[in-house]
Amino acid sequence: MTSGTTTIEVRRLSPSTSAIAITGDITSATEAPLMDAYGRASDDATRSIVLDFSGLDYMNSGGIGLLVTLLVRVQRQGQRLLAFGLSEHYRQIFELTRLDDAIGIHGSEAAALAAAGV
Repeated sequence: MTSGTTTIEVRRLSPSTSAIAITGDITSATEAPLMDAYGRASDDATRSIVLDFSGLDYMNSGGIGLLVTLLVRVQRQGQRLLAFGLSEHYRQIFELTRLDDAIGIHGSEAAALAAAGV
């Protein structure tokens, strides 16, 4: 799904794990496409959602807030949120906002999938 300068794609990696790849920007304007992607990525069997930030160009405070909203939805479903592909700049922002305490941050897709048990 495309929204302005953002493209969000969903892939099923295993019966219990899906990936959401975000290319472009994450701002408050990305809410509808991201939540739609989460709806497509999640079902009763889904235990882990892996966010692929390798194509992320820009994220502002509205985007951080959107990730918090997504995190709450994931946790309500008894799922885990994992991520990879963050630049050093955004990794530091995740640390400053303590999002890295709630979202498993990994250095590669393989590491995130291993943490998800795939």
